[in-house]
Amino acid sequence: MDRNPSPPSPANGDEGEEEVVGGDCIGSTVYSKHWLFGVLSGLIQVVSPENNTSISDDEEQQQMELDEEMENEICRVWDMSMDEDVALFLQEFNAPDIFLGVLAKSRCPRLREICVGILGNMACFQDLCMSISTDKNLGQVLLHCLYDSDPPTLLETSRLLLTCLSQTEVANIWVERIRDHPAIYDSICFIMSSSTNVDLLVKVGEVVDKLFDLDEKLMLEWIRNGAVQPPDQPQEDSEEQQVFRIVPCVLEAAKQVRSENLEGLDVYMHILQLLTTVDDGIQAIVQCPSTGKDTWNLLFDLVCHEFCQSDDPPIILQEQKTVLASVFSVLSAIYALQVELEYLKIESDLPLIDSLIRVLQNMEHCQKKPENSAESNTEETKKSDLSQDDFHLKILKDISCEFLSNIFQVLTKETVAKGLKEGQLSKQKCTCAFQNLLPFYSPVVEDFLKILHEVDKTLAGDLEESFPSLKVQT
Repeated sequence: MDRNPSPPSPANGDEGEEEVVGGDCIGSTVYSKHWLFGVLSGLIQVVSPENNTSISDDEEQQQMELDEEMENEICRVWDMSMDEDVALFLQEFNAPDIFLGVLAKSRCPRLREICVGILGNMACFQDLCMSISTDKNLGQVLLHCLYDSDPPTLLETSRLLLTCLSQTEVANIWVERIRDHPAIYDSICFIMSSSTNVDLLVKVGEVVDKLFDLDEKLMLEWIRNGAVQPPDQPQEDSEEQQVFRIVPCVLEAAKQVRSENLEGLDVYMHILQLLTTVDDGIQAIVQCPSTGKDTWNLLFDLVCHEFCQSDDPPIILQEQKTVLASVFSVLSAIYALQVELEYLKIESDLPLIDSLIRVLQNMEHCQKKPENSAESNTEETKKSDLSQDDFHLKILKDISCEFLSNIFQVLTKETVAKGLKEGQLSKQKCTCAFQNLLPFYSPVVEDFLKILHEVDKTLAGDLEESFPSLKVQT
């Protein structure tokens, strides 16, 4: 089914009108209590003990499938549960306990998916989220759904978890539960490394990203628990020989969502960025040569051949600013270790310089103040959005400038000459770089200018005229 059926309207027919008149509607909605009781009663029959004894093979196969009429009705409940009055009524009728029974006993993937989906809708409301989260039995069963082999059920389970993790009052409950279930790590790694379902990959990535952002301890546990010794490797050998599973799984998922979902790619890049905030996370990226190379190559390809290209309008930066910030941050962390990483021979300074300067040039365009508008109210309503955009652009600018300064520090005379010849270090681009690097990275700019004097005195002189503070230093 492409979508769930529309909820039933009791106004269809005389019976519906009588129900509404008789006070049968749920809260302020037009949905029928009587009809909903009937659907939930049907669910109880599905999981009742008498229906689960002495099951033949044929009967078990039938239980794997959902009756079309029941599917239509429970799908209507799924749609209806987005309404707070309906969600509250479901809670009053102890519907979560019914869904718990379904999840614990039903062999029907579609029914399990729908029940988790309804619980996910109910969890969108704070009080109901608290009730669902504090139910230990329900919590255990829902986490067990992460071991399911049915992608739609996994998707709905991930949505529910993300909803709960986003509620500060209950987030820690779920973090602790997940920490107590190490097998969840294996299941999530398997999904990220093997699934081709983009929607599922994006939602699972959002769950991992939220978990790592909420709890550094859990992130460290997942990094360390995922470290395995290569075959035939003596246990007493150093930890440098360990292979970390988390990064290859994240990279595989990122490659899968790359072309179809920018937001999903953004999520996986942010996971990598979070990993670089701890030493173990950086080691998880760079210790294994194949993982380090794969990470560098993927991220390098994104910034040099896909994002913020020369033929893109400058405003594209607004759409790509957060993913670019994550990518540059991870590349910068790897770049800073290149001397220690013998396997990583980075010969790509100029393309990176070109990409970084192009981002800074586009940023200047995005940060230009809009023309004064007579509609002051409209500007007021957009004020918070603009400040949020400025905040993310500032983060991107800071990361870009730091990365660019690190690259400038290792430039040789030969590389500068090549950059001038190929256009990555034109006067316009050097001017943009200087404008953004000064005054915080003055020593780096001064050293670069000294090299430039040896390669192109005219350009060096022009830049000194544009930036008088550098004259005395050269």
